[in-house]
Amino acid sequence: MALVLKNRVKSTTTTTGTGTITLGAAATGYQDFSVIGNGNETYYVIKGTTEWEVGKGTYTASGTTLSRDIVFDSSNDGTKVDFTAGEKDVMCVYPSAAMTPGVPHCDDSEIGTDLSGWIPFQAALNNGIVGGTAFNNNGTNGLVSTFSLVDNVSSYGGGVLAPNGDIHFISSYGARRGQKINYISGVVSTYSLIYTANDGSYSGGVLAPNGDIHFIPGPAPVGQKINASGVVSTYSLVYTTTSAYSGGVISPSGEVIFIPSSADRGQKISTAGTVSTFSLVYTATSAYSGGVLAQNGDIHFVPLSGNRGQKISAAGVVSTYSLVYTTTLAYQGGVLAPNGDIHFVPRSAAVGQKISAAGVVSTYSLVYTLTNAYIGGVLAPNGDVHFIPLSADRGQKISTAGVVSTYSLLDPPVGSPGGTQYIGGTLAPDGAIYFVPYSSTRGQKISTNPGAPLGPGICLSPFLNKF
Repeated sequence: MALVLKNRVKSTTTTTGTGTITLGAAATGYQDFSVIGNGNETYYVIKGTTEWEVGKGTYTASGTTLSRDIVFDSSNDGTKVDFTAGEKDVMCVYPSAAMTPGVPHCDDSEIGTDLSGWIPFQAALNNGIVGGTAFNNNGTNGLVSTFSLVDNVSSYGGGVLAPNGDIHFISSYGARRGQKINYISGVVSTYSLIYTANDGSYSGGVLAPNGDIHFIPGPAPVGQKINASGVVSTYSLVYTTTSAYSGGVISPSGEVIFIPSSADRGQKISTAGTVSTFSLVYTATSAYSGGVLAQNGDIHFVPLSGNRGQKISAAGVVSTYSLVYTTTLAYQGGVLAPNGDIHFVPRSAAVGQKISAAGVVSTYSLVYTLTNAYIGGVLAPNGDVHFIPLSADRGQKISTAGVVSTYSLLDPPVGSPGGTQYIGGTLAPDGAIYFVPYSSTRGQKISTNPGAPLGPGICLSPFLNKF
């Protein structure tokens, strides 16, 4: 069973009562509900003259029916409507209940930026639930724990959540093989790569809409990816250079956008696999690291040592804007908060910095600062933005109310401060934030949402996979 939405799906029904409805033929100019696929779930609206209901149901080809499994809203005070006689329209929709803090609709690169990415993620949840697995950590809120690694001498740079729930650590300096953890079973395993080099070959990763995980090339001369079946392959790039890119973002159209670090041009991959470049307004050595897709479709590059912000619109227009605070190695990675603010994750910055949905740049005080303190961030289900510790000896987060606080880690950096333990993080479907190991000999995670299976209330990070 998967959650499937299709464009322009509309039918009618004369079913009465509160039960499963029988669907009529497709309306003129619309697709039939059969495009949803037998046994798949979809969002629906049923509308009569004055009666209406919005919810999620399951389409069944035999008898052409649609169940009414979950009701989000209705003319009957949010409960199932006891429909009266008469013809009613039935349509496939994208309800407001599926927006933040629900189905991700901005830059969630591990799961895609739109429903094409969300659907396999939802399927992973469904498969886990069907299989009898309860998504919980059997712990208390904020529980920090560690787990063993198979490959604990090499380094990784960023992580990606695959459609099946595996968390892939992206190979970087010294890593000669891929490594992943199944968040349900906790089993850690490795797999062979085609291209490896001890030069920081790749810098973060992105889950494309088709299920491929792309490793973002730093100095690597070729692109590398692993598909949903576990097959690793490489592909040619148009442009390569030392420390070329750092992190990636899926655009609203499904393109994989590489975030320029020291590259003098942008580079992207279309959904058809075509690699191309585009012009930038501003370039500098170590200019940006990581990116975030804003609610309006703009992709913001996170300033590392760049002295101005830079973004690319959904239409492909590149522009820059002023920042309040800049310094060398200032920020690395960003997170889109539920209110539309984009938080730049402080690496060596003395203050936090964010840009609002209206484009206003501002700063805020941090509780803890250190050179090379954090690298990458994750948005927890409760709306807290967690900064991932690089050399920091404590965790730090900012709440939806803007309150900054710290918390203890189970595995602080060796020789802290100054060690380099983790580099980026990933939010698993069970609400646990996994820190991606850089030089740490074990993995570490923080449980942020223990308990029952996650549903529409989960809000995923727009920066789970990049550093």
